[in-house]
Amino acid sequence: MQDTVKINDRFTIAKFAPEAGQIRQAAQEGFRSLINMQTDDEEKKLKMAPDQERQKAEDAGLAFLHHPVDGEKLSEDLVDDFRRKATDLPAPVLVHCASGKRSGAFVMMHIGSEQGMTGEEVVQKAEEMGFECDTPELEDFVKNYVNSHNGK
Repeated sequence: MQDTVKINDRFTIAKFAPEAGQIRQAAQEGFRSLINMQTDDEEKKLKMAPDQERQKAEDAGLAFLHHPVDGEKLSEDLVDDFRRKATDLPAPVLVHCASGKRSGAFVMMHIGSEQGMTGEEVVQKAEEMGFECDTPELEDFVKNYVNSHNGK
């Protein structure tokens, strides 16, 4: 699938919100779960509402999780909740928001924390993979989260 970044054997980030055909394609390519991180406020811009996306995912045989993330309202609890839920889903998992920024940050925080990386290492690795923390606030949040959850 184009415009995706495979993070590891478990997670791939889509840098777009998939349409129905792309959801079917993801299932055909072997993905077993789909996570949508777009908020309901984004619905006006969405190609389909989360309930519609859930139906398309389930019709294609994918497990589905809607875990909305507002980039202006990040919290450790939101990341912790994502990590718990994402770990319970069958892999491989395709994760998306609108551009891949939030989904990339959350997946990288999860992996960095699990692997005992520092926040700086996670930000550097994310940038090498094509994700940017385009605001100082997001970069600080990622670093602080990973540093405080190192090895957890």
